[in-house]
Amino acid sequence: MGEASPAPAPTLRPPPDPFGPDAFLADEDVVRARSRTTAALFANVFLVASCGLIYELLAGAVASYLLGDSVTQFSLVIGLYLSAMGVGAWLSRFIERDLARRFIEVELAVALVGGLSAPAMFFAFGNTIAFRPLLFLDVFAIGVLVGLELPLLMRILEGEMQFKELVSRVLAFDYIGALFASVLFPVVFVPHLGLVRTALFMGMVNAAVGVWGASLLRGSLGDRRVSLQARGVIIMLVLGALIIKAESILGLAEERAHGEPVAYAKSTPYQRLVVTKGNTGFSLYINGNLQFASADEYRYHEALVHPVMLAVEKPRRVLVLGGGDGLAVREILKHDSVDHITLVDLDPGMTALSRDVPALADLNGHAFDDRRVTVENADAFVWIRERDPAAPRFDAVVVDFPDPNHLSLGKLYTRAFYQQLKDVVVDDGAIVVQATSPLFVRGSYWTIVTTMEAAGLATAPYHATVPSFGVWGFVLAKKTPFAPPTTLPPTLTSQLRSLTDPVLASLYAFPPDMARVPASVNRLDNQILVRLYEAEASRALR
Repeated sequence: MGEASPAPAPTLRPPPDPFGPDAFLADEDVVRARSRTTAALFANVFLVASCGLIYELLAGAVASYLLGDSVTQFSLVIGLYLSAMGVGAWLSRFIERDLARRFIEVELAVALVGGLSAPAMFFAFGNTIAFRPLLFLDVFAIGVLVGLELPLLMRILEGEMQFKELVSRVLAFDYIGALFASVLFPVVFVPHLGLVRTALFMGMVNAAVGVWGASLLRGSLGDRRVSLQARGVIIMLVLGALIIKAESILGLAEERAHGEPVAYAKSTPYQRLVVTKGNTGFSLYINGNLQFASADEYRYHEALVHPVMLAVEKPRRVLVLGGGDGLAVREILKHDSVDHITLVDLDPGMTALSRDVPALADLNGHAFDDRRVTVENADAFVWIRERDPAAPRFDAVVVDFPDPNHLSLGKLYTRAFYQQLKDVVVDDGAIVVQATSPLFVRGSYWTIVTTMEAAGLATAPYHATVPSFGVWGFVLAKKTPFAPPTTLPPTLTSQLRSLTDPVLASLYAFPPDMARVPASVNRLDNQILVRLYEAEASRALR
């Protein structure tokens, strides 16, 4: 007998591709594969929607941080983004062939444009002329690309199920993804990653979706699959490297914007804190806006604090709203009668800044280490409203908030807030409010004065010159008409660097270019002050 011939080697076949040439086979393996692929593509819809909404929120948040007036910025961003999505959806009708390849290419383009959006905007902010065009161009580009994604994906899935079932599922996953993103953005991404890292991370997610999608659609892509996936991996690696270097990127952008080396920077859940170091000292910026320069901050804080302290006979209990840098507290502690100071500031990162920046602790005289000082991190509007009516009231209140450039700050300059503030002050107590510049934003300044008077307070407007800011305004107020203080006690004079009796008396005199102008009341339901301030500040910068 002859030798038996060897059995032929088994032929190894790749698993059936549900969107490839074997798709016509009706065996159970193909059906299951098609079902898994379809489900995976619906997961892509969820991720695509999440990324798209986060890019939209990022653009609005960056614009609000850097330009103020959050209502205007978010309205413009949302309107432009949605209209751009419509343009993208309309353009999708002109794509006739290679739908799978086009979908992956669009996904990778979104990853690159969206992932680099926040870093690019922070860099552009150093040039205010280029910032707005870049912002709107970036939002429009992302919107067009996101608008292309869903129509292409729906056409790829066409034939897998009835049209009404396809539309309902795609839109359901789209809307659920948007909800998922809207929850995670303020709760997880901004507090823990910051705006720049969030943009880069979502770009990586988009690129990963592109790589995954190329694998799912491999039969339709043919030889192009490997090159598309390689591009996706490269984008992920680039964005991942930028995440690692995010602080350096922000530092370079902030040095370019501020013109000085950045000595300290931190993103908190509420704001971006940057301390720069220059030849004359250091400066603090919040969301790109100068808060103080160590070289001349004493002129501001002496003018802010001492008139209100002198308007009350031996003030013992003092409330400070804002002022988390501790510089106003430093001035208050110069009054021997004080035995308790409560400081309310929303951001724990701000009140901890003097611990993280030793130079600030030296500048504020280690004010937070004084046993008489209590710090509460809370929203001042809510804190005042929810305070126990039976709690001891304050002899003096120092209100040192940033300028009213968006609604969350604007509410702290409303008649409703000032009416509540009256309730925490003793009958002969006094209140002082930093009130922007009566020279550069004249209408805004007198709107604050008018609003305080509408709340039932008698006011004494005044101003001081601070080189870093120019002419700055304040409003001293009490429950009944009063004569503002014009002299300093000898025990205080020796501790001050800018105020003297003649200087103090001159603060209440306004030249014609800062004199009172008609103004409306800033109410909680309209917040006209925010829009007015934004318009006046924009004109002042031209």
